[in-house]
Amino acid sequence: MKRIVLTGGGTAGHVTPNIALIPKLKELDYEIHYIGSHEGIERKLISDFDIPYYPVSTGKLRRYLDVKNFSDPFRVVKGYGEARKILKEIKPDVVFSKGGFVSVPVVRAAGSLKIPCIIHESDMTPGLANKLCIPVADKVCCNFPETLNNLPEGKAVLTGSPIRTELLKGDKAAALNLCNFTTALPVIMVIGGSSGSVAINKAVRSALPKLLEDFQVVHLCGPDRVDNLLLNQKGYTQFEYLKSELKDILAMADIVISRAGANAICELLALKKPNLLIPLPAKSSRGDQLLNAASFESQGYSIVLNEDDLDETTLVEKVYELYCNRKQYIESMSQSSQLNAVDRIVGLINDAVINRP
Repeated sequence: MKRIVLTGGGTAGHVTPNIALIPKLKELDYEIHYIGSHEGIERKLISDFDIPYYPVSTGKLRRYLDVKNFSDPFRVVKGYGEARKILKEIKPDVVFSKGGFVSVPVVRAAGSLKIPCIIHESDMTPGLANKLCIPVADKVCCNFPETLNNLPEGKAVLTGSPIRTELLKGDKAAALNLCNFTTALPVIMVIGGSSGSVAINKAVRSALPKLLEDFQVVHLCGPDRVDNLLLNQKGYTQFEYLKSELKDILAMADIVISRAGANAICELLALKKPNLLIPLPAKSSRGDQLLNAASFESQGYSIVLNEDDLDETTLVEKVYELYCNRKQYIESMSQSSQLNAVDRIVGLINDAVINRP
Protein backbone atom coordinates (compact mmCIF):
# COMPACT_ATOMS: atom_id res chain seq x y z
CA MET A 1 0.00 0.00 0.00
CA LYS A 2 1.21 3.50 -0.84
CA ARG A 3 1.77 5.83 2.11
CA ILE A 4 1.34 9.59 2.20
CA VAL A 5 1.91 12.15 4.94
CA LEU A 6 -0.25 15.27 4.85
CA THR A 7 0.80 18.38 6.73
CA GLY A 8 -0.35 21.96 7.15
CA GLY A 9 -2.08 23.95 9.83
CA GLY A 10 -2.45 27.08 11.90
CA THR A 11 -5.66 28.16 10.17
CA ALA A 12 -8.56 26.24 8.62
CA GLY A 13 -7.37 27.39 5.19
CA HIS A 14 -4.21 25.36 5.69
CA VAL A 15 -6.21 22.23 6.52
CA THR A 16 -9.45 22.07 4.50
CA PRO A 17 -7.66 21.57 1.14
CA ASN A 18 -5.90 18.56 2.69
CA ILE A 19 -9.27 17.27 3.84
CA ALA A 20 -10.57 17.68 0.28
CA LEU A 21 -7.88 15.27 -0.94
CA ILE A 22 -8.66 12.52 1.58
CA PRO A 23 -11.58 10.77 -0.21
CA LYS A 24 -9.67 10.52 -3.49
CA LEU A 25 -6.50 9.30 -1.75
CA LYS A 26 -8.49 6.63 0.10
CA GLU A 27 -10.14 5.61 -3.16
CA LEU A 28 -6.64 5.03 -4.57
CA ASP A 29 -5.65 2.91 -1.52
CA TYR A 30 -3.27 5.39 0.07
CA GLU A 31 -2.46 4.88 3.73
CA ILE A 32 -2.81 8.43 5.08
CA HIS A 33 -0.96 9.98 8.03
CA TYR A 34 -1.07 13.58 9.28
CA ILE A 35 1.65 15.61 10.99
CA GLY A 36 0.53 18.83 12.64
CA SER A 37 1.05 20.95 15.71
CA HIS A 38 0.11 20.07 19.27
CA GLU A 39 -2.70 22.59 19.69
CA GLY A 40 -3.50 23.88 16.19
CA ILE A 41 -6.91 23.75 14.54
CA GLU A 42 -5.64 20.96 12.27
CA ARG A 43 -5.70 18.48 15.17
CA LYS A 44 -9.40 19.08 15.77
CA LEU A 45 -10.34 19.04 12.09
CA ILE A 46 -8.44 15.86 11.26
CA SER A 47 -9.87 14.01 14.29
CA ASP A 48 -13.10 13.41 12.31
CA PHE A 49 -11.35 11.25 9.69
CA ASP A 50 -9.82 8.28 11.53
CA ILE A 51 -6.32 9.20 10.35
CA PRO A 52 -3.22 8.77 12.56
CA TYR A 53 -2.13 12.19 13.82
CA TYR A 54 1.41 13.01 14.96
CA PRO A 55 2.04 16.33 16.73
CA VAL A 56 5.38 18.11 16.48
CA SER A 57 6.76 21.30 18.00
CA THR A 58 6.50 24.40 15.87
CA GLY A 59 6.99 28.14 16.09
CA LYS A 60 5.91 31.11 14.03
CA LEU A 61 8.62 32.72 11.94
CA ARG A 62 7.76 36.41 12.00
CA ARG A 63 8.79 39.29 9.78
CA TYR A 64 8.36 41.72 12.68
CA LEU A 65 9.94 42.26 16.12
CA ASP A 66 8.47 40.07 18.83
CA VAL A 67 9.90 38.55 22.01
CA LYS A 68 8.92 35.08 20.71
CA ASN A 69 11.32 35.55 17.81
CA PHE A 70 14.04 34.42 20.21
CA SER A 71 12.33 31.19 21.34
CA ASP A 72 10.31 30.05 18.32
CA PRO A 73 13.31 29.15 16.10
CA PHE A 74 14.32 26.61 18.75
CA ARG A 75 10.81 25.11 18.59
CA VAL A 76 11.14 24.79 14.81
CA VAL A 77 14.49 23.01 15.20
CA LYS A 78 12.94 20.69 17.79
CA GLY A 79 10.01 20.05 15.44
CA TYR A 80 12.42 19.21 12.63
CA GLY A 81 14.00 16.49 14.76
CA GLU A 82 10.59 15.15 15.80
CA ALA A 83 9.30 15.17 12.22
CA ARG A 84 12.41 13.38 10.96
CA LYS A 85 11.93 10.63 13.55
CA ILE A 86 8.23 10.24 12.66
CA LEU A 87 8.93 10.11 8.92
CA LYS A 88 11.57 7.42 9.47
CA GLU A 89 8.94 5.35 11.31
CA ILE A 90 6.14 5.86 8.78
CA LYS A 91 8.35 5.59 5.67
CA PRO A 92 5.94 7.52 3.41
CA ASP A 93 6.24 7.46 -0.37
CA VAL A 94 5.37 11.16 -0.59
CA VAL A 95 4.57 14.22 1.55
CA PHE A 96 1.91 16.79 0.63
CA SER A 97 1.95 20.14 2.43
CA LYS A 98 -0.69 22.86 2.46
CA GLY A 99 1.57 25.30 4.25
CA GLY A 100 1.45 27.11 7.55
CA PHE A 101 4.34 27.16 9.97
CA VAL A 102 3.94 23.56 11.13
CA SER A 103 4.78 22.47 7.59
CA VAL A 104 8.31 23.90 7.67
CA PRO A 105 9.96 21.27 9.93
CA VAL A 106 7.98 18.48 8.23
CA VAL A 107 8.87 19.39 4.65
CA ARG A 108 12.49 20.17 5.45
CA ALA A 109 12.80 16.85 7.31
CA ALA A 110 11.25 15.01 4.35
CA GLY A 111 13.72 16.71 2.03
CA SER A 112 16.63 15.54 4.18
CA LEU A 113 15.33 11.97 3.89
CA LYS A 114 14.89 12.19 0.10
CA ILE A 115 11.11 11.78 0.39
CA PRO A 116 9.31 13.51 -2.52
CA CYS A 117 7.43 16.63 -1.41
CA ILE A 118 4.59 18.48 -3.10
CA ILE A 119 3.48 21.76 -1.58
CA HIS A 120 0.54 24.06 -2.27
CA GLU A 121 0.55 27.86 -2.18
CA SER A 122 -2.89 29.45 -1.94
CA ASP A 123 -2.02 33.11 -2.30
CA MET A 124 -0.63 35.09 -5.19
CA THR A 125 2.81 35.39 -3.60
CA PRO A 126 4.34 32.63 -1.45
CA GLY A 127 4.17 33.10 2.30
CA LEU A 128 7.26 32.82 4.47
CA ALA A 129 6.61 29.18 5.45
CA ASN A 130 6.34 28.04 1.84
CA LYS A 131 9.37 30.12 0.84
CA LEU A 132 11.37 28.03 3.30
CA CYS A 133 9.92 24.81 1.85
CA ILE A 134 10.19 25.52 -1.89
CA PRO A 135 13.92 24.64 -2.16
CA VAL A 136 13.27 20.99 -1.17
CA ALA A 137 9.88 20.62 -2.89
CA ASP A 138 9.50 18.60 -6.08
CA LYS A 139 6.38 20.48 -7.21
CA VAL A 140 4.67 23.67 -6.05
CA CYS A 141 0.94 23.86 -6.77
CA CYS A 142 -0.74 27.26 -7.00
CA ASN A 143 -4.10 28.93 -7.54
CA PHE A 144 -3.29 31.89 -9.78
CA PRO A 145 -1.58 32.14 -13.18
CA GLU A 146 0.43 35.13 -11.93
CA THR A 147 1.95 33.01 -9.14
CA LEU A 148 3.83 30.94 -11.73
CA ASN A 149 6.12 33.95 -12.23
CA ASN A 150 7.08 33.90 -8.53
CA LEU A 151 8.03 30.21 -8.42
CA PRO A 152 10.99 28.21 -9.76
CA GLU A 153 10.59 27.13 -13.36
CA GLY A 154 9.96 23.40 -13.62
CA LYS A 155 8.42 23.17 -10.14
CA ALA A 156 5.34 25.37 -10.50
CA VAL A 157 1.99 23.85 -11.53
CA LEU A 158 -1.31 25.75 -11.84
CA THR A 159 -3.82 23.43 -10.15
CA GLY A 160 -6.32 25.60 -8.32
CA SER A 161 -7.32 24.77 -4.74
CA PRO A 162 -8.77 21.38 -3.73
CA ILE A 163 -12.48 21.75 -2.98
CA ARG A 164 -14.43 19.48 -0.65
CA THR A 165 -16.82 17.41 -2.77
CA GLU A 166 -19.70 17.97 -0.36
CA LEU A 167 -19.76 21.67 -1.32
CA LEU A 168 -20.83 20.57 -4.79
CA LYS A 169 -23.81 18.62 -3.44
CA GLY A 170 -25.95 21.35 -1.91
CA ASP A 171 -29.75 21.21 -1.69
CA LYS A 172 -31.31 24.47 -2.88
CA ALA A 173 -34.78 23.53 -1.62
CA ALA A 174 -33.42 22.85 1.88
CA ALA A 175 -31.76 26.28 1.93
CA LEU A 176 -34.92 28.06 0.77
CA ASN A 177 -36.80 26.37 3.60
CA LEU A 178 -34.07 27.19 6.16
CA CYS A 179 -34.09 30.88 5.20
CA ASN A 180 -37.86 31.06 4.68
CA PHE A 181 -37.21 32.34 1.14
CA THR A 182 -39.28 31.82 -2.02
CA THR A 183 -38.33 31.04 -5.62
CA ALA A 184 -39.87 34.34 -6.76
CA LEU A 185 -36.72 36.45 -6.26
CA PRO A 186 -32.99 35.69 -6.79
CA VAL A 187 -30.74 35.27 -3.75
CA ILE A 188 -27.62 37.20 -2.76
CA MET A 189 -25.26 35.43 -0.36
CA VAL A 190 -22.97 37.64 1.72
CA ILE A 191 -19.79 36.17 3.25
CA GLY A 192 -17.62 38.46 5.36
CA GLY A 193 -14.91 35.95 6.25
CA SER A 194 -14.81 33.59 9.24
CA SER A 195 -14.87 36.49 11.73
CA GLY A 196 -17.27 38.65 9.75
CA SER A 197 -16.58 42.13 8.43
CA VAL A 198 -17.84 45.30 10.10
CA ALA A 199 -17.50 47.28 6.86
CA ILE A 200 -19.36 44.76 4.69
CA ASN A 201 -22.04 44.19 7.33
CA LYS A 202 -22.69 47.92 7.61
CA ALA A 203 -22.87 48.49 3.85
CA VAL A 204 -25.14 45.49 3.23
CA ARG A 205 -27.57 46.46 5.96
CA SER A 206 -27.65 50.08 4.77
CA ALA A 207 -28.42 48.85 1.25
CA LEU A 208 -31.19 46.43 2.28
CA PRO A 209 -34.13 48.76 1.46
CA LYS A 210 -32.97 48.92 -2.15
CA LEU A 211 -31.67 45.34 -2.48
CA LEU A 212 -34.82 43.74 -1.06
CA GLU A 213 -36.89 45.26 -3.87
CA ASP A 214 -35.39 42.73 -6.29
CA PHE A 215 -33.44 40.19 -4.20
CA GLN A 216 -33.49 38.05 -1.09
CA VAL A 217 -30.35 38.27 1.05
CA VAL A 218 -28.72 35.60 3.22
CA HIS A 219 -25.94 37.10 5.31
CA LEU A 220 -23.11 35.21 7.07
CA CYS A 221 -22.21 38.09 9.34
CA GLY A 222 -19.76 36.49 11.81
CA PRO A 223 -19.79 35.62 15.52
CA ASP A 224 -21.78 38.07 17.68
CA ARG A 225 -22.55 40.25 14.63
CA VAL A 226 -26.25 39.47 14.13
CA ASP A 227 -28.39 42.63 14.07
CA ASN A 228 -31.35 41.85 16.33
CA LEU A 229 -33.35 44.78 14.90
CA LEU A 230 -33.44 43.00 11.54
CA LEU A 231 -34.41 39.51 12.74
CA ASN A 232 -37.93 39.83 11.36
CA GLN A 233 -37.03 41.59 8.13
CA LYS A 234 -38.74 39.74 5.28
CA GLY A 235 -36.33 38.48 2.63
CA TYR A 236 -33.27 38.90 4.86
CA THR A 237 -31.79 36.08 6.95
CA GLN A 238 -28.66 36.28 9.12
CA PHE A 239 -26.34 33.56 10.42
CA GLU A 240 -23.23 33.97 12.54
CA TYR A 241 -21.68 31.09 10.60
CA LEU A 242 -22.74 27.84 8.93
CA LYS A 243 -21.41 24.30 9.01
CA SER A 244 -23.25 21.50 7.22
CA GLU A 245 -25.84 23.95 5.85
CA LEU A 246 -23.19 25.95 3.95
CA LYS A 247 -23.37 23.73 0.86
CA ASP A 248 -27.15 24.24 0.67
CA ILE A 249 -26.90 28.03 0.98
CA LEU A 250 -24.24 28.08 -1.76
CA ALA A 251 -26.51 26.00 -3.99
CA MET A 252 -29.32 28.50 -3.44
CA ALA A 253 -27.26 31.64 -4.07
CA ASP A 254 -27.50 33.30 -7.48
CA ILE A 255 -24.66 35.73 -6.75
CA VAL A 256 -22.21 36.10 -3.85
CA ILE A 257 -20.63 39.06 -2.07
CA SER A 258 -17.39 37.94 -0.40
CA ARG A 259 -13.97 38.78 0.92
CA ALA A 260 -11.17 37.55 -1.35
CA GLY A 261 -9.42 34.86 0.69
CA ALA A 262 -7.84 32.34 -1.68
CA ASN A 263 -9.76 29.27 -0.54
CA ALA A 264 -13.10 31.08 -0.44
CA ILE A 265 -12.83 32.45 -3.96
CA CYS A 266 -11.59 29.11 -5.32
CA GLU A 267 -14.75 27.53 -3.89
CA LEU A 268 -16.84 30.17 -5.67
CA LEU A 269 -14.96 29.39 -8.89
CA ALA A 270 -15.56 25.65 -8.52
CA LEU A 271 -19.27 26.32 -7.95
CA LYS A 272 -19.32 28.88 -10.80
CA LYS A 273 -20.99 31.51 -8.61
CA PRO A 274 -20.84 35.08 -10.00
CA ASN A 275 -19.24 37.13 -7.28
CA LEU A 276 -18.52 40.63 -6.04
CA LEU A 277 -15.23 40.64 -4.14
CA ILE A 278 -14.47 43.18 -1.41
CA PRO A 279 -10.85 42.32 -0.50
CA LEU A 280 -9.34 42.96 2.90
CA PRO A 281 -7.43 46.25 2.53
CA ALA A 282 -3.62 46.41 2.63
CA LYS A 283 -3.66 48.22 5.98
CA SER A 284 -5.29 45.13 7.55
CA SER A 285 -3.21 42.43 5.82
CA ARG A 286 -0.12 41.76 3.71
CA GLY A 287 -2.19 42.61 0.64
CA ASP A 288 -2.86 39.10 -0.68
CA GLN A 289 -6.61 39.54 -0.95
CA LEU A 290 -6.13 42.60 -3.15
CA LEU A 291 -3.91 40.56 -5.48
CA ASN A 292 -6.27 37.57 -5.39
CA ALA A 293 -9.23 39.76 -6.31
CA ALA A 294 -7.33 41.51 -9.10
CA SER A 295 -6.41 38.15 -10.62
CA PHE A 296 -9.99 36.87 -10.58
CA GLU A 297 -11.23 40.15 -12.05
CA SER A 298 -8.66 40.01 -14.88
CA GLN A 299 -9.73 36.44 -15.69
CA GLY A 300 -13.37 37.50 -15.93
CA TYR A 301 -14.56 35.63 -12.84
CA SER A 302 -15.38 38.55 -10.51
CA ILE A 303 -16.22 42.20 -10.01
CA VAL A 304 -14.03 43.94 -7.42
CA LEU A 305 -15.08 46.74 -5.08
CA ASN A 306 -12.33 48.02 -2.80
CA GLU A 307 -13.33 48.62 0.82
CA ASP A 308 -12.24 52.27 0.59
CA ASP A 309 -14.95 52.77 -2.06
CA LEU A 310 -17.59 50.69 -0.28
CA ASP A 311 -20.84 52.35 0.70
CA GLU A 312 -24.54 51.77 0.19
CA THR A 313 -24.57 53.36 -3.28
CA THR A 314 -21.51 51.61 -4.74
CA LEU A 315 -22.59 48.26 -3.30
CA VAL A 316 -26.05 48.43 -4.90
CA GLU A 317 -24.56 49.57 -8.21
CA LYS A 318 -22.07 46.67 -8.35
CA VAL A 319 -24.67 44.09 -7.26
CA TYR A 320 -26.99 45.03 -10.12
CA GLU A 321 -24.06 45.08 -12.57
CA LEU A 322 -23.02 41.60 -11.43
CA TYR A 323 -26.52 40.14 -11.59
CA CYS A 324 -27.29 41.58 -15.03
CA ASN A 325 -24.03 40.11 -16.41
CA ARG A 326 -24.07 36.87 -14.41
CA LYS A 327 -24.17 34.58 -17.48
CA GLN A 328 -20.95 36.17 -18.76
CA TYR A 329 -19.17 35.43 -15.47
CA ILE A 330 -20.47 31.85 -15.35
CA GLU A 331 -19.21 31.28 -18.89
CA SER A 332 -15.74 32.59 -18.00
CA MET A 333 -15.55 30.40 -14.89
CA SER A 334 -16.66 27.35 -16.88
CA GLN A 335 -13.58 27.71 -19.07
CA SER A 336 -11.11 28.00 -16.17
CA SER A 337 -8.00 25.82 -16.02
CA GLN A 338 -8.14 26.00 -12.19
CA LEU A 339 -11.00 23.51 -11.88
CA ASN A 340 -10.68 19.83 -10.90
CA ALA A 341 -7.84 20.64 -8.50
CA VAL A 342 -8.22 17.39 -6.54
CA ASP A 343 -7.61 15.27 -9.64
CA ARG A 344 -4.70 17.45 -10.76
CA ILE A 345 -2.96 17.34 -7.38
CA VAL A 346 -3.55 13.63 -6.82
CA GLY A 347 -2.10 13.09 -10.29
CA LEU A 348 1.07 14.90 -9.21
CA ILE A 349 1.17 12.83 -6.01
CA ASN A 350 0.90 9.60 -8.02
CA ASP A 351 3.64 10.76 -10.40
CA ALA A 352 5.93 11.53 -7.46
CA VAL A 353 5.38 8.04 -6.04
CA ILE A 354 5.89 6.31 -9.40
CA ASN A 355 9.02 8.29 -10.25
CA ARG A 356 10.61 8.11 -6.80
CA PRO A 357 14.26 7.00 -7.15
